[in-house]
Amino acid sequence: MQKLLGRTALVAVSFAFASEALATEWNVSVWGKRRAFTEHVEKLAELVSEKTGGEFTMNISYGGLSKNRENLDGISIGAFEMAQFCAGYHRDKNRVITVLELPFLGVENLEQEVAVSAAVYAHPAAAEEMEQWNAKLLMTSPMPQYNLVGTGEPRDTLADFEGMRVRATGGLGKAFESVGGVPTSVTATEAYQAMESGVVDTVAFAQHAHLSFGTINQADWWTANLNPGTVNCPVVVNIDAYDALSDSERAALDSSVSEALDHYLANYAGLLERWDSVLAEKGVKKVEIDDAVIAEFRAKAADPIRDQWISDMEAQGLPGQELYDLVVKTLADAKSGS
Repeated sequence: MQKLLGRTALVAVSFAFASEALATEWNVSVWGKRRAFTEHVEKLAELVSEKTGGEFTMNISYGGLSKNRENLDGISIGAFEMAQFCAGYHRDKNRVITVLELPFLGVENLEQEVAVSAAVYAHPAAAEEMEQWNAKLLMTSPMPQYNLVGTGEPRDTLADFEGMRVRATGGLGKAFESVGGVPTSVTATEAYQAMESGVVDTVAFAQHAHLSFGTINQADWWTANLNPGTVNCPVVVNIDAYDALSDSERAALDSSVSEALDHYLANYAGLLERWDSVLAEKGVKKVEIDDAVIAEFRAKAADPIRDQWISDMEAQGLPGQELYDLVVKTLADAKSGS
């Protein structure tokens, strides 16, 4: 009897260890705190766990695994399996997707941002470049057009931008530089301190980031309609980890991307509906930039920066013109509903 019980216990323990060994657990590196910008990552983890009966789970870390500028490096060495990063943090490492950060592309809403990002992510040049970092592009983190918050008198003419110290990365930074601004690429988590200490006069963010990182609490005004562009922040997975998934786990992950993005869009729509009340609550003046000023800004920033980007990419052996044309066509299709 004792032998039988012993064997039963051994089988039970062995089964427990086998079950544990079969479970897949991924570490996910993001930063800041849970906010609209990370809701699709949270939803993805929830969906994957549900679809696999808890056999594939994700531990989402807000800054505990890596600094935001080092997330792509962490993916490349397998320090964690999934991460979020922004192209403007290291433009030399992710040149292809910076086409999505060109100023004044004409993207009008988050659905269009999802469409153009998906098209670029699916381009062979994007996949090939990410493979150098052992990374696979999984989904975007769509953000509205960036706008400025600032202190003191509103800056609502191009003359006001002359000498303006602005927290703006990537193509946005170049856009402000083209009209005399002085861009700095401090990270999102450093923006509040930079504004508080006077290192910058203004900060360019999407709405959720002004809330999450506190810059709205330093602000006297907000540009409601400048809309010079946005940044592109992909979620990527380590290729080795992705390839090691079982067929059912991979199916659960892949099939959850569109659902996670739908959740993100619905959540962000609610935030945008509340935005005016947030401004009123915090005593921030809503500034409407004159159409003529925006047209002047676009003329100085859009064409020259786009042409330079295409030239630079082509010189590096990347299909710059093809990528830009892909964005233009995808955006036109999205606007026409085709």
